[in-house]
Amino acid sequence: MKKYTIWIILLFVSLQGFAQEELVKTPPKNWFNLDPVENKVNGVSAEKTYQELLKGKTSKKVIVAVIDSGIDIEHEDLKDVIWVNTGEIPNNGIDDDNNGYIDDVYGWNFIGGKDGRNVDKDTYEVTRYYKILSEKYEGKTLDDIDKKDREEFNTWLNVKSEFEEAYAKAQMEFEQYGSLARQIERFNKLFQAYMDVEDVTVENLSKIESQDAVIDLGKNYMSQILQAVDGEISLDSVLVLINMDLKELESSAKYSYDLDFDSREIVGDDPNNLAEVGYGNNDVSGKGTDNFHGTHVAGIIAAVRNNGLGMDGVADNVSIMAIRAVPDGDERDKDVANAIRYAVDNGAQIINMSFGKAYSPNVQYVYDAIEYAHSKGVLLVHAAGNSGENIDEANNFPNDKFGKKGDWPHWIEVGASSWGGNGDYVASFSNYGSKSVDVFAPGVAIYSTAPENSYQNAQGTSMASPVTAGVAALLLSYYPELTAAQLKDILMKSVRMLDGVKVTQPGTLGEEVKFSTLSKSGGIINVYEAVKMSESMTVGKKK
Repeated sequence: MKKYTIWIILLFVSLQGFAQEELVKTPPKNWFNLDPVENKVNGVSAEKTYQELLKGKTSKKVIVAVIDSGIDIEHEDLKDVIWVNTGEIPNNGIDDDNNGYIDDVYGWNFIGGKDGRNVDKDTYEVTRYYKILSEKYEGKTLDDIDKKDREEFNTWLNVKSEFEEAYAKAQMEFEQYGSLARQIERFNKLFQAYMDVEDVTVENLSKIESQDAVIDLGKNYMSQILQAVDGEISLDSVLVLINMDLKELESSAKYSYDLDFDSREIVGDDPNNLAEVGYGNNDVSGKGTDNFHGTHVAGIIAAVRNNGLGMDGVADNVSIMAIRAVPDGDERDKDVANAIRYAVDNGAQIINMSFGKAYSPNVQYVYDAIEYAHSKGVLLVHAAGNSGENIDEANNFPNDKFGKKGDWPHWIEVGASSWGGNGDYVASFSNYGSKSVDVFAPGVAIYSTAPENSYQNAQGTSMASPVTAGVAALLLSYYPELTAAQLKDILMKSVRMLDGVKVTQPGTLGEEVKFSTLSKSGGIINVYEAVKMSESMTVGKKK
């Protein structure tokens, strides 16, 4: 669950000569629901669809499971759309519906303990894998290894290299960003005194006229920083955001690569018993932890529409099943697989999964759960990841490339697109792949629900995935006859194509490629065309 404040600031400050007038262009807060032609942003046309194609039509409620960090189920814009397990009597300490989970009224928390504690931080999978393999292979060479173990030994060498490099990078980034924060703080104090103001903003910086080189340099850099984050906030507010990010970086250095840290002491399960049922607790909000990510994702899918509060989700007739399985760190295969099974067994028709990692030691168990979802007709929507990599070549687990079969008809892999205001049709951080990524969807500057009745912008393929899941839920609610495979087929075939449009390939500095080459479908999710296609597919069945 990365924050992007520091990353954005460093990006913009490093772009010498970047035109300041371009920096202030930001999309409407609900841009992901808007129309490319009418509103001049690359949204999915949800508002246009409701007004022109779905007005007066009836729909059927769809259950969407959100496997994530936890959801603020009391949020003003979400509390009316949270799934309720009617077979369970709240807080009586009894498994009333005999599904193996006690008092799972709103879903389940696979990373909580029976004593009410919840996992917040956890290590990365590469750390856990490194620890397991180091006990077997540290200090050995290929000549010491039996032939049957040589493949695993080579994996160990890769894991060792990646772990040591990532750990060193985490330490370096914490130091660098701390230095950046101190520089901004110094400039903030300088301009507060120089202009005799409490808040240093873009507006009052623009009024400075000085021949002093330090003042001029500080004015230009601080203006770019403010515009990169939000053109209307002050440097004091930027420092608050940076310090939040620094706490996360410090946590990463402290927990993510700590070989001795064990979060399962809280859960109290048997990590080696993958099929264990009933471990965890029913606190789907994850009390005492950061549930921003899951709350934000849930709002994109299903925040109550047209209620005058905050923002509108994509789908208008959805129940969100809250499943907590993603800590601040890497999720575990056991929890992911069991979360998928829980969602399927309790009636979810669509599952959103805005998480991913580079290693998956128990990938077969996850694969079996994905296959189980397929057998029950459940659509799985997954974020492609934020590393700017081609995942035709790099790993981002879970995915539909493993197992005896690949390219599952009930699995959608989603990359992140941008609004197009500056010609930026694709998010610079998004993973891509002409074979592995199915579609792109809005994932930059997405305004959605945040804990304690607040609303915030966030970005990532984590946001693009729930946009897609929301569109799928919308289609299924108005056309309940559609199967998971048909939903995927419609979403793939109804995308908005950007014919001939070239974009900067994610993860590069200016290397241009055709947008159509970044995914299998070659386009961006468009619910308007998807509804028309759904109507044409089902009209004959209704007669």
